[in-house]
Amino acid sequence: MSETRGGTAADDLWTTVDALWTWLETGQSVGGREGLLLRMLKLSEEVGEVAEAVIGAIGHNPRKGHSHTWEDVEAELCDVVLTAMVALRTLTPDAPQVFERHLARVAERSLGPSAGQGG
Repeated sequence: MSETRGGTAADDLWTTVDALWTWLETGQSVGGREGLLLRMLKLSEEVGEVAEAVIGAIGHNPRKGHSHTWEDVEAELCDVVLTAMVALRTLTPDAPQVFERHLARVAERSLGPSAGQGG
């Protein structure tokens, strides 16, 4: 991983995710189990925005035409990733480790045993 400001890019990423989670937790109007469920449902909303952007980028809706660009699709996909990371952080303060372990399992299953070992 690339180095940035004394840490890895992943460290900076998860530091930002943690800061976003803290900000959301501080400002949320619904807590507890309902707040947790709403945080998870936010993913569906973001995925819907990806679909809307793709439809707009290809001009599939004749009423709206080309209402989005592929850069809009990129931004919406990034929103999905960030929302998922914040949702994971909501479930566990060990989100970076949970994600890294899961990524390693998926890589090994898909790419073989040497995947992710810098080889």
